Amino acid sequence: MSEYIIVIDEGTTSTRAVLFAADGTAVDSCQRPLTQHYPAPGLVEHDAEEIWKLTLECAQTIIAKAGGADRIAGIGITNQRETIVFWDRRTGKPLAPAIVWQDRRTADICTALKEQGEEPVVQAKTGLLLDPYFSGSKIGWALENWPQLKDAGAHLAVGTVESYLVFRLTGGGHITDATNASRTALMAIGSGGWDDGLTDLFGVPRDILPEITDCAGDLGTTLPEHFGGPIRIAGMAGDQQAATIGQGCFAVGQTKATFGTGAFVLTQTGTTLRQSRNRLLSTILYQLGGERHYALEGSVFVAGSLVQWLRDDLGLIAHAADTETLARSVPDNGGVYLVPALSGLGAPHWRPDARASISGLSFSATKAHVARAALEAMAHQTHDLKTAFAADGADWAELRIDGGMVANDWMAQDLADMLAIDVERPAFVETTALGAAMLAAVGCGMYKSLEDAAVMRGGVQRFIPNMEKHARDARLAGWSDALARVLQ
Repeated sequence: MSEYIIVIDEGTTSTRAVLFAADGTAVDSCQRPLTQHYPAPGLVEHDAEEIWKLTLECAQTIIAKAGGADRIAGIGITNQRETIVFWDRRTGKPLAPAIVWQDRRTADICTALKEQGEEPVVQAKTGLLLDPYFSGSKIGWALENWPQLKDAGAHLAVGTVESYLVFRLTGGGHITDATNASRTALMAIGSGGWDDGLTDLFGVPRDILPEITDCAGDLGTTLPEHFGGPIRIAGMAGDQQAATIGQGCFAVGQTKATFGTGAFVLTQTGTTLRQSRNRLLSTILYQLGGERHYALEGSVFVAGSLVQWLRDDLGLIAHAADTETLARSVPDNGGVYLVPALSGLGAPHWRPDARASISGLSFSATKAHVARAALEAMAHQTHDLKTAFAADGADWAELRIDGGMVANDWMAQDLADMLAIDVERPAFVETTALGAAMLAAVGCGMYKSLEDAAVMRGGVQRFIPNMEKHARDARLAGWSDALARVLQ
């Protein structure tokens, strides 16, 4: 009997497979770290063959624990968005490194296109801005600079990570779901297809791109040899869209924020495509039966990776959880502010050239103040986004949070205090995987709709604002001053 959903959760720093029961219970999981490659400052790459091997290993482990392929009703896939993979259609083998979403190698290309006046056209068609974050400029750069891609000719296939995994799992299916396609800057998100003007702008031939599909349904079947029997691929979405679905944000105005490697806020806008006037992004939240639901999005490039940097590169802490203990050990930040522009600044500033700073240091400052400033930066950046969303007529009444960082109670309360709204944290914070499970559950017929599948979300905990206005205003003034120095 097919009673489980398996989710492949392909993150920036790890690969996971998670086994879900129909009620949303995470029964088991298998996780492996994914190697980050930094060949030069501003460049971030993955080995796509490592991605495939780790994915297969994790999925095989979990399917075996579930009792075999016939116990799995469907597979859901969710993935780091914008990361782009280049492979050979004949073998499925990668032809070049995967260029990761954090990579900034095309900053000059994007700047030149802005100077040529191309950004308004790109934003009108895609909902995105001209930034190296998105896939289109990455693909164009690779085609121009990596000879092996030219040599591949008609055998070259290109796609985001979920597209690559489907190709390997099915033995040749070349598709991408609408949410991932909407992050390439090559898709006209109003009409739902690749756009000739955009592919020409970035120098990307259409014939190397995958077919765009719904986010749930019959998306392919795995080769029997992978898991001892065929399994349907029934749901796919980029990680932030999947997290929004996992948070049950199905009503217009409902908002979630995921604090993982980066931080990403999405507000549901329904079937209406809304263009931002405050440098937010418009994106496809999900597509079912050909009908697209949209969201406004604010993207912060550095969140959990800041804590990782404090631990691994500065040696300031031994464990990520130490930040909460340190933050509680001092009454305030002591005037210390950390602007985490370690890979530039995302929304609403969009400054790939910005560099991080720690300001306000004195002999009285300790590592506790720096750790607290790092956590406070999460609320400060989120407040900047809330201001932009409000200016676009999409202010938040509450915020649903998830991701690895929000296990930190101090940070969750600080968000509520600085945003002056209730913050809701689900008991199961891995909502990215849950959202992919919900899509797959709909795609394989376990539930009739995403609204029905929302029962999989489970219980929540609420954090209520508890900070005086004058204290909040003082914090925000200090942040504004520190940020202005970085943006000079």
